[in-house]
Amino acid sequence: MAEELEDEGRALRTGDPALLRALAHPLRVEILSVIDELGEATATQIADHVGESPSNCSFHLRTLAKAGFIERGEAKGTSKPWKPVHSSRDLRPEPGNPQSMRTSATVGALYVQHEANRVTDFLTKHGLGDEEWLPGITINSSAFWATPDELAELATEIAHLADRFRGRKDPANRPVGSRKAHMFATLNPDFDLPATGEESPEA
Repeated sequence: MAEELEDEGRALRTGDPALLRALAHPLRVEILSVIDELGEATATQIADHVGESPSNCSFHLRTLAKAGFIERGEAKGTSKPWKPVHSSRDLRPEPGNPQSMRTSATVGALYVQHEANRVTDFLTKHGLGDEEWLPGITINSSAFWATPDELAELATEIAHLADRFRGRKDPANRPVGSRKAHMFATLNPDFDLPATGEESPEA
């Protein structure tokens, strides 16, 4: 899985199972998402967003920090915020490493659930918004046949769809009337069906 944040900076590329396991917990995925959203946040602020106690959040924050996903921000009085270390995270597994494959899949499933919850919350709270924004709200699903190379090419294209909006974390670069938007995409082959030219397991 790959995750792009709004600003440019340090990029993380790892399939190390030990690092991936630090994210293999739904609350840690939620906590890291809050930090990404806010830029930096204290355990108390994060607790308010995720509905957990500050002490429980502190435990998971230390785990994320030990794995190198977050670090301490500049102290402000008694406030000690955390901030993300990386501007993008590519957590695809290491080829030929079964443990990396399994752990990456677990983390990916948690992010799918996190994003599905976010979209569900949006639809429940706002419906489809108002008529001005309606053309820009979409939920798409499609099925098609593709080779591994074609699917990899499509995955790369999807990863760069939002590149034209880079730099808008700075309010000075945002057009009047713009809102923060979210895009969530998944792409996968169907291993329950035989590939073209292969016999069905039941044959």
